[in-house]
Amino acid sequence: MSRQRQVLELSQALSGQWTAPILLALEEAGGRFTPLQHRLDIAPARLSDNLRRMADDGLIVHLSPKERRHPLLPEYVLTEKGRLYREAASAIRHAEKDLGRGRLSAKAWNMPVLLSLDFEIGRFGDLLRALPPITPKMLSARLGELTDLGLADKRIAEQPRPAFIYELAGAARSPVHRLGLDLASLV
Repeated sequence: MSRQRQVLELSQALSGQWTAPILLALEEAGGRFTPLQHRLDIAPARLSDNLRRMADDGLIVHLSPKERRHPLLPEYVLTEKGRLYREAASAIRHAEKDLGRGRLSAKAWNMPVLLSLDFEIGRFGDLLRALPPITPKMLSARLGELTDLGLADKRIAEQPRPAFIYELAGAARSPVHRLGLDLASLV
């Protein structure tokens, strides 16, 4: 698998509302459920679902009652894979601060689309092939939003046949390129 593909998959794994914030806050909350819930201001059922999914993905381990500091209080620790993903989440958080457009990673596909544009994949069909299993509707929506935010530019190329070409906007180039290098160093 190419390094670009690995970077895109890692960025997609961290896309969504809660994965990156949980990874970044878990150790600060001592791995405990209730402090984590309060720190993130998340509903208990939603946090539980996300923690279960993250455990299934091998990012965290739910400690048994004998391993916990208090046997009745749920506690979680990051796995080696989870620590790697936390570093990637930290890189994404820094890139988001540099871009100044809020938590872009909260929406699925934003970061992989930006990274694809940094890898000079600019045609719609090429983006679809680079980002399976994104749908054309979702890709179109994300490209439109990123263009509206001033992070991507859309132009018409007439050769070999007329088509829209997307590329990173000037202000987004440096932070997204740095993010790509940071994620590549982790995979």
